[in-house]
Amino acid sequence: MRSLTRRDENKPAARNMFSGFFSDIDRMFENDMFLMPMHLNRFGNMPAANVRETDKEYAIELAVPGMKGEDFEIEVDENMLMVSCQQEADTKEDKEGYTRREYNYSSFSRSFRLPETIAEDKIKAQYTNGVLHITVPKSVPKAQRRKRINVD
Repeated sequence: MRSLTRRDENKPAARNMFSGFFSDIDRMFENDMFLMPMHLNRFGNMPAANVRETDKEYAIELAVPGMKGEDFEIEVDENMLMVSCQQEADTKEDKEGYTRREYNYSSFSRSFRLPETIAEDKIKAQYTNGVLHITVPKSVPKAQRRKRINVD
């Protein structure tokens, strides 16, 4: 014997109950929220970067407005250039009858794999107009370095 379940036509089917939920999830993936972390907060986890290569150097530019040069920490370790920044702001406003206090914390970290043919000791960084400019000079490749060996 088969049993049939009667469906009330005035009520939506069970699969339609979740259609709004699934369409919201689909919309999250359609926009660039997961691909572009800049939308998540002031900096997201990675600011926008431009990397250019010339015959003599690599030029890296990071868009990080509102910072100061001393806010950045730049390190090179085993051909990995690591750039990070932290900024904390505390705003306090006392008016008659109330006090408003806001805390703001912004940070990011970004790493770049560098080739072995760089001059680590000559890397320079400059922060101007909201853009961090990092210059990574190239060195002579090891295969092209010539060293004369004297015979005793």
